[in-house]
Amino acid sequence: MKIIEKIEKIKEIWFLIFISLFFFLLRLPSFIEPYWYGDEGVYEVIGMALNNGRMLYSQIWDNKPPLLYLIYAIAHADQFTVRLLSAFFAIVSTILFYYLSKNLFRSHKISSISTVIYVLLFATPILEGNISNAENFMLLPIIAAGLLVYKASKIIVIAHAYKRVYVSLFSAGLLLGIAFLFKIVALFDFTAFFIFLTIIYLPEKFSIHKNKRLYKDLVKKLVIYSVGFLIPVVLTILYFYIQGSIVDFIQATFFSNISYVGYKNKFIISQGFILIKILALFTVVALVFWKRKSIPQSVIFIIFWFFFSIFNAFFSGQIWTHYLLVLLPSTALLFGLLFDRKAKKLRIVILGLLLILVYSVNVFFKISIQTIGKTFQYYRNFALFITNKRSLIKYQEYFDRRVPGDYAVAQFISNNTNPNDVIFIWGNNPQIYVLSNTLPPGKYTVEYHISQSAKAIEETTDDLKRTRPKYIIILSDMTNIPFSVGGYMDKYNLEGVNIYERTF
Repeated sequence: MKIIEKIEKIKEIWFLIFISLFFFLLRLPSFIEPYWYGDEGVYEVIGMALNNGRMLYSQIWDNKPPLLYLIYAIAHADQFTVRLLSAFFAIVSTILFYYLSKNLFRSHKISSISTVIYVLLFATPILEGNISNAENFMLLPIIAAGLLVYKASKIIVIAHAYKRVYVSLFSAGLLLGIAFLFKIVALFDFTAFFIFLTIIYLPEKFSIHKNKRLYKDLVKKLVIYSVGFLIPVVLTILYFYIQGSIVDFIQATFFSNISYVGYKNKFIISQGFILIKILALFTVVALVFWKRKSIPQSVIFIIFWFFFSIFNAFFSGQIWTHYLLVLLPSTALLFGLLFDRKAKKLRIVILGLLLILVYSVNVFFKISIQTIGKTFQYYRNFALFITNKRSLIKYQEYFDRRVPGDYAVAQFISNNTNPNDVIFIWGNNPQIYVLSNTLPPGKYTVEYHISQSAKAIEETTDDLKRTRPKYIIILSDMTNIPFSVGGYMDKYNLEGVNIYERTF
């Protein structure tokens, strides 16, 4: 028996080594990509600003919680370093995902299948895994929390090892609180696991008098789990309160996202589609609760996580591909359930759910067979470039035709400014700031943040008057600028970009 266990352990180790190397190789092209992706440009500028002493939200602005920007600041806004960190987070998440699968399926084969699905969709550009968005970093603490939650639920079934359970649940909550500080949608993972724990710990028969101790224990476990989640959030709020930026922090990370979510969710009333989604989610929870005695614990865990992840991915109504990354772990596990004997009676339902998901992703996110074809082109572009069969310009244009122009403008700025000079870019290519090692005159990095409100335009106008940029740069896809360029001469044109030079 011990020999068999050792063989299984060796198989696991070699599989994890292989899958980690495979993941790294799939991500390798991302390390040398040009600076081209706008969101990363925003994060990089914020990382630079933080390292230059600016205060997040009040002096440099975006609408996410702070941990993503902290990562970029630690990496000194260097894309290669951030991408390397992203790959490290992802590889560790892959290893943890395998162990979560193993705990759920008790099968190396099924766990390996689910892990391969996870890697193929996370390591490649299919779901924008190559780009260092918040989702890339938050999956690690979420999966780690899921593993702790599920193991804790099994400890209760096996024995009353309360201390281990409390530590596991507190740690899981803490990890989800950290994930929340990357992006607030981690709240849905927290809720999925919260409801799972509630259903698993509830006595089979409702009787407060007979099961008083069990109910008290349930409440205690859920409180410990919730306190773990709240600690990093409360500490972050306290930090911004001490810094005098609490209003800016709350406005940026919470209230600004309400209008963002409401934009695509209007149906009869302001948040009509949100209410429909909540009702659908509540129906699933109620159905699982009703049938809980006949559904294996591992299946309940996966189903809850899957449906809350769907709610998460489709929550805002926006169709950015990387939103689907939050759905990846539970979907890979649901796929694994097709091969699990415990879910034999549910295979048709599971297959139906997966087919509906594939159809929905195709319709709403436009991900299809063509996307896979584009992924092959991505690796072909990399191979041609590193073998000197494709020029630097052609390589850059694969990502975005404007990339060579961004580099040309950044080179112009570097050649014609001093360290104390200020420039202002009217457009949505903030990576130009990074490439030229400059910062925006105010707290906004891109046009769509400035144009979102009259207040932002007014603040930027004041910043331009105060800092008097040496150059005002209007990118080629910008038609109108809501600021006066009096005192500036339209002096240069690079790749369709107009560069105004100060004359006073």
